[in-house]
Amino acid sequence: MRLLVLLALFVLALASIALAVALGNTPIDWPRLFEPGSELARTIIVEVRLPRAVGAFACGGLLALAGALMQVLLKNPLADPYVLGISGGAAVGALLALLLGATSVLVGSAAFAGAFGATLLVFALAHGEGSWAQTRLLLTGVVVAAGAGAVVALLLSLAPDQLLRGMVFWLMGDASQIENPWPALGLLGGGLLVAMPVARDLNALARGDLVAQALGVRVGRARLLVYFLAAILTAGAVTTAGSIGFVGMLVPHLMRLRLGNDQRLLLPATALAGGALLTLADTLARTIAAPRSLPVGALTALLGVPLFLAVLSRHPRGS
Repeated sequence: MRLLVLLALFVLALASIALAVALGNTPIDWPRLFEPGSELARTIIVEVRLPRAVGAFACGGLLALAGALMQVLLKNPLADPYVLGISGGAAVGALLALLLGATSVLVGSAAFAGAFGATLLVFALAHGEGSWAQTRLLLTGVVVAAGAGAVVALLLSLAPDQLLRGMVFWLMGDASQIENPWPALGLLGGGLLVAMPVARDLNALARGDLVAQALGVRVGRARLLVYFLAAILTAGAVTTAGSIGFVGMLVPHLMRLRLGNDQRLLLPATALAGGALLTLADTLARTIAAPRSLPVGALTALLGVPLFLAVLSRHPRGS
């Protein structure tokens, strides 16, 4: 059963990438793709559509996997990767680099530095043991996110008009800026390789610290691993495509409702489903108003709100 579910999600992921490569503003004569005179079509596929599709899949998988880990860490099924101020720190770093006229590579580096800096700040301020540590971690993250939001507003007010559009698109999430998707895809694979061996510990941790300790789990080390792994995954996604909402909260929640709470199945299933969802959303974002491309983060929010409300309506309060 587990293998069938993962196989179905893997096929869905491949289909979403194939659809993203097939659709676009420029028509492709697929039967003649490898004939002489089709160099432009091959360039569009290899250098434009495929990197964007793979990058969208990688970012969706990173956000969904990070969201699943955060929900275990905070014991809250509605936690998302941005709840601890990681996205705010990345936004400050990226917008500051854009304001200074940095190249896209430096913007990505600044975003990653900002995200990791926010991660270290939250952990340093909220570090502790006991039941209060979990609540303090969440409260500290909310405060850091609010402070980062104030800095972002200040940077936007200082930015010249010619930079505002790019800055706003970055804040809303824009897959069109993806040039090299392979580091994000490698990070997704590495994140799964790190998370899967501790999936049993995560199952115990989700049942409470006392239960986990009784089962022999080193709770402090496990929580530290989950926190920093989720932070690195989120930083990688935000650095690649900007701030994209709802994927990291909604996908793990839906997968948990359908597949249960066994992290050995939930983590890879969530990564595949999140990647497929964001790839399909990005394909819709660049075709629904063609030739203009919409920010995929705005589209995921528009799709995520009614979907999440529909899920809640099907689960009454007493269930």
